[in-house]
Amino acid sequence: MKKFIQTVLFGFTMAMVLTSCTKDFEKLNTPPTSVTTIDPVLLFSRVLRDGTFAEGGELPNNKFGSWVQHWAGGQVVPVSRYLESSEDLIWETHYALIKDLKQINYELRGRESDPSGRSKLAIAKIYEISIWQRMTDMFGDIPYSQVTKTTDALQVTPAFDTQESIYTSLINDLNTAMGQLTDGDESYGTADFFYGGSIPKWRKFANSLKLRLGFRLRYANPTLARTTVESAMGQSALLFTANADNAAVPTFNNAQPVNANPMLRQFLTGSSDLRYLGAALVSKLKEYNDPRLPLLAQPTLSSVRAGTPDYVGLGVALTDAQLGQVIRDNYSTASLTTWFSSTFTPIPAYALTYSEVSFFKAEAALLGWGATAADAETFFKAGVSAAFQLAPYSITTLPTAYTASALSFTGLSDAQKMEKIQTQKWIHLFGRNYEAFAEWRRTGYPVLNPGSNQGSTNGNIPLRAIYSTREAQLNNANYTAAVSRLSNGDSFLSKVWWDKN
Repeated sequence: MKKFIQTVLFGFTMAMVLTSCTKDFEKLNTPPTSVTTIDPVLLFSRVLRDGTFAEGGELPNNKFGSWVQHWAGGQVVPVSRYLESSEDLIWETHYALIKDLKQINYELRGRESDPSGRSKLAIAKIYEISIWQRMTDMFGDIPYSQVTKTTDALQVTPAFDTQESIYTSLINDLNTAMGQLTDGDESYGTADFFYGGSIPKWRKFANSLKLRLGFRLRYANPTLARTTVESAMGQSALLFTANADNAAVPTFNNAQPVNANPMLRQFLTGSSDLRYLGAALVSKLKEYNDPRLPLLAQPTLSSVRAGTPDYVGLGVALTDAQLGQVIRDNYSTASLTTWFSSTFTPIPAYALTYSEVSFFKAEAALLGWGATAADAETFFKAGVSAAFQLAPYSITTLPTAYTASALSFTGLSDAQKMEKIQTQKWIHLFGRNYEAFAEWRRTGYPVLNPGSNQGSTNGNIPLRAIYSTREAQLNNANYTAAVSRLSNGDSFLSKVWWDKN
C-alpha cells in the first residue's frame, strides 16, 4: 500500500512538473529576437520594388529583351542566342513575391470588411494579379490555385493550373478587388511607391490592368476578351488619363542594387561588350527619324572619329563566327549622357503606363470594342505623345514631319494600323522585357527576323520560358502533366495558350 501511494505521489509530482514546463513551452522555445508578425506595409514596399525592378533587371537568364530585339549580346553575353536553359531564378523570385503577398493577406486576416484592412487587402490582391499574369505569360500553365496561402497549410506539390483557367480567375478576382476598394480606408501611405496610398489611383490601375488582361485573350477567347475590354472601356474615367497615373517606382542613378534603376545596372555594369542596342530597334528609329534615338543610344565610336556620327545596332543570336567579327567601335551601346548616365535625372522603373493604356484603347477602337474606329488614331497619337514626354526623352511637342509619316493612319488597312500601334508600343516598352515579349507574341508585331544562330530552336525566336528545374524535380508528377499539355514539351518552341497569332 505504501508503495502504491509513493507511486501515485510520484506520478502526480511529475505531472505538475510537466504542466509547469509545458505551460510556457512556446514562449520558452521562441528566441527573443524571432519575428512572429510582419508589418504588411513593409512587405508591400518590398514587393512593389522587387516586382517592378525584376522586369528590366539583370537576372542571369533575363534574355527576353534580346528576343524582342531591343538589345543584343556581344561576345561575352551569349544569352540572346536561342540556347535553352531553365528559368530557376525568375521562377523562384516571382513565387517569393507571391509568398510575401500571401503573408499580407495572413497579417490582415479578419479585417476584410474593416476600414483598417479592406482596401489594403484589395490593393495587395490587385498587384498580386499583375504578378500572376506575368508568370503565366512567361511559362504557360503554372501552380496557381493550390499554391500555399498560409503558413498553417503548406502545399509543396501543387498542381499546375491551365492558363485558360488562371486568366478567368484573375479577371474575376480583379473585379472583386476593385469592388472592395473604398475611399477613406487605411492604405499603405508613403510605403506605396506607386501612388503614395491613393486608393482612387489604385482603382485606375486596376481598371487599366483589366484592359491588359482582356487584350491578352483577344485571339484565344474573343468572347471573354471583348467582355473584359468593354467593361474596362465602359469606365473610361477609371482608366489612366495622363502620365501622372503611371505606376512606377522611383530610382536613383547609382550602383547600389537596392535602389538603382535596373536598366542602368543592366547596361552599364561590367564590360561594354555586355549589351549593344539591337539592330531592329535602331533601324526602326532611324527609319522614323525618331528624335528619341540619340537620347537612347550612343553613336558608334568609329562614326564619331570619322566626323559623321551614326547609330548602328547589333544583330541578335549571332553565330560564333559572326561574333568573332564584331568590332566594338562599329556598334551602338546605350547612351551615356541620358538614360544610362549616373548623373542624369533618375528614370523611374515603370509597371504600367498611360501610353500603354492609350495603345490598348486604339486597338479597342479598331475592333469596335467600347469605342469607334474613328477614335483609333486619336488614342494612338495620345499614346505616342505620352511616351515621348517621359524622361529621358522629355519631348513635349512631336515634330510635324514625324506626325505626318510615322503616325498617320491615312490610307492604311486595319492590319497596317495595328502594326503601327504595336510598333510604337514595342519602342515604348524598351526595358520592360517581359511585357514587350508578351505583346510581341500576342500580336506578331513588329515583324522580327530571327538571328542566324540555330541554338535550341532551329533558328526560331523562342516563344516561352522553360520551367524551373527544381520544380521539375520536386513536383515531378504535376510538372509532367503540365508539360504533356504543351505542343513541343517544355521547350522554347511551345506556345502558351493565348498565343494564337
